[in-house]
Amino acid sequence: MSKPRIAVVGCGQWGQNHVRTLSELGALAAISDHDEARARAMSERYGVPALGLEEVAGSREIDAAVLALPSRLHGPTGRTMLKAGKDVLIEKPIALDPADAAHTAEVARESGRLLMVGHVLRFHPVFERLCEVVSRGGIGDIRHMVSTRLGLGRFLGMDAIWDLAPHDLSLVLKIAGGAPERIETSARSVLSDEIDVADIRMDFAGGLSAEVHVSRISPFRDRRFTVVGTQGMITFDDLAPEGQKLALYAHRVWREGAGFAFHNADPEYLETVPGLPLDRELRHFIECIETRREPETGAAEAVETVRILSAASPYPSSRAGE
Repeated sequence: MSKPRIAVVGCGQWGQNHVRTLSELGALAAISDHDEARARAMSERYGVPALGLEEVAGSREIDAAVLALPSRLHGPTGRTMLKAGKDVLIEKPIALDPADAAHTAEVARESGRLLMVGHVLRFHPVFERLCEVVSRGGIGDIRHMVSTRLGLGRFLGMDAIWDLAPHDLSLVLKIAGGAPERIETSARSVLSDEIDVADIRMDFAGGLSAEVHVSRISPFRDRRFTVVGTQGMITFDDLAPEGQKLALYAHRVWREGAGFAFHNADPEYLETVPGLPLDRELRHFIECIETRREPETGAAEAVETVRILSAASPYPSSRAGE
């Protein structure tokens, strides 16, 4: 069976990565971009037609679309593609408010098409291994999660919560297996006119909690995700050298008399399989199109992520998505 024929709509910096990867996978059918010169160059480079949005939606030669557009355009464009019978992968976030996100999810359901959100870190082989360890009880019962995303820059007309936190919220939601019951946020503008730093705290059913720290004014980079359990802790450090990205700590804390005692263990670095997250994400999208299975990062997660983002920062920016 031939691979699904997929168009990429939006060929900016991240969209070009989708174009290149889909071409390597033999699934690229067309590209679309508002910049005509860029569209022509991409068309010539990859040997696929450059089409307008209406042409993509109306083409019988295209089965699905990947949207990498300014966030304010994701909902309207995604709904157009879904109504035209295309399966759709939309880059995060799929909308700038929960109602718009829910509308897109409803159109996907009514049209019988697949809707997937581009939470690429969910397909990182190190995170997938972390999930395996956690799900089999490798650190006992899960109690807490901490996700940190710090760095300098990306002042792109969208505050740090909406720009950076979707990555981390996706990881948290996967481990939690459900939506948070309570969300609290501390956020501040420091060097710009928008939110530069934020802490998002979430409480889930059963006593599970999580915290997400994001900053775009940090002098150093930090990309770590930690899960704390009753029998240990495990950390995915995306900036660590190969072979040290996933560390298992057999730390334990227990009640002793009127107080508590603890055991401190050296890290055990776990082996992980190689693989590029975007390649794995797009392979998953192709498999879902072929089998009609629900994507790992489907409509429900897309809507819930936007709900949390909106609760944390109701107004992402007056210039968001420009």
